[in-house]
Amino acid sequence: MTRRRMFLRMITASLLRRRSRMLIALLSIGIGATILAGLVTIYVDVPRQMGAQFRSFGANMLLLADEGKSMTAGELDEALKTIDADQLVGAAPYRYVRVDMTTRQQSFTAAGTDFSQITKTSPYFSVDGRYPENPREVLVGKEIAETIGVRIGSGMELTWQPLASETESDPEEDRKPGTVLTGSAEGWSGGKVYVTVKLDDESRIASMTVDAGTQTPEIGGLAQTDEAFNAQFIGKTLPLTLGQDVDALSGATVTSTAVVDALNTARNAENRATARTVKCTVSGILTTGGEEEAYVFMSLEDMANLTGEDKVDVAELSVSASAEELEAYVNRITEEQDGIKARLVKRVTRSETAVLGKLQSLVFLVTAVVLVLTMICVSTTMMAVVSERRREIGLRKALGASDSSIRAEFLGEGVFLGLLGGLLGGLLGFVFAQVVSVNVFGSSITFQPLLLPAAIIVSIAVAALSCLQPIKRAVAIDPAIVLKDE
Repeated sequence: MTRRRMFLRMITASLLRRRSRMLIALLSIGIGATILAGLVTIYVDVPRQMGAQFRSFGANMLLLADEGKSMTAGELDEALKTIDADQLVGAAPYRYVRVDMTTRQQSFTAAGTDFSQITKTSPYFSVDGRYPENPREVLVGKEIAETIGVRIGSGMELTWQPLASETESDPEEDRKPGTVLTGSAEGWSGGKVYVTVKLDDESRIASMTVDAGTQTPEIGGLAQTDEAFNAQFIGKTLPLTLGQDVDALSGATVTSTAVVDALNTARNAENRATARTVKCTVSGILTTGGEEEAYVFMSLEDMANLTGEDKVDVAELSVSASAEELEAYVNRITEEQDGIKARLVKRVTRSETAVLGKLQSLVFLVTAVVLVLTMICVSTTMMAVVSERRREIGLRKALGASDSSIRAEFLGEGVFLGLLGGLLGGLLGFVFAQVVSVNVFGSSITFQPLLLPAAIIVSIAVAALSCLQPIKRAVAIDPAIVLKDE
């Protein structure tokens, strides 16, 4: 029989003789290893689980065009290639413009977007009806629906008028004799006021018509019917100053200012982009509890047909990644993509980071406490074993056994217990983590193969450390005193 086999036989025989105490020590190590493996499994998988939960709160990254500019769909697609496809949950592009609904005397913000991506980046959107699926279908915010009284299936006629700043020509260049100029400006509550003027042979205003249908009929609406107000513009040369060249309509300063602004920015109707109107059908009413309820949503294709421009103002991204990875993506996109800058949605990323940090701290604390309790339990059990074997140890030392052989035997028993406890705990730990994940996060957890050998190694180390004090006491036994039964 080899010395190794003899050593193993001595250890197993010693453990079996004191099976009740050793079973307690084995259970202590097994329970400790179970909790350790389970918590570490959860700790490793928590970012993925929590990331999936936080994605239901909306986008956590924005892609913006440089100030005063827009980006094309191609530029946006190029920027999205920077992000790992497995981590990109969704990317919803948006194009915002002001549109008028002249039949209801209202102006709204219209958002062109990709509805297939909205369901990924804004899963909290609650739609009564359905998202638009066909051309010229719109999703109307609850606030707008209540204001103008539209319902699912209602028709809406939306008009888009390019802003004066979006036209290429200088207004002064269009003020030639005999020219017809048209213009618009925002009046009361954002409603558009439209003007059309004809210049005479000396470039003075010969005639003027005002469309203030979006203003309140009894106050601002008088701008299009009050003859005295309109008459004061005849014979004047553009540009005009309100209060100096012309007087405001009594009680309608905002509308009067809009009329003057529209005149000063008016351009030749033949040279400028004209207003476009599209008839849409309401497919759903949107409820979010936020500012989205004041928007009208349409597809990017309908928005491009309405404005004649295939542009994107901003893209909302939902990325399942850690705070460090998100920051790295932001820096890469900003540095590598010309005209596009990335920005994190701080309220989402900060909350996610804070929750993960606290949860991970809790896992560390519980793991440390469990390991200490395991060491105390194993050490106490081994101390009791040393006390029971006091006469046996004394007799062996009297017969010539060395201190190193005593140390090796007790240390071998501890390592053997750590091996069995670690193997048992490593397997039960995954079951423990699976139960916690299903009940807390509602999804299964991924088995981490490396955790099994890690649990075994830690368990062996904990058992070995727990045996140090009992071994010290065993080595200190004086055979002369023990054999005299003192």
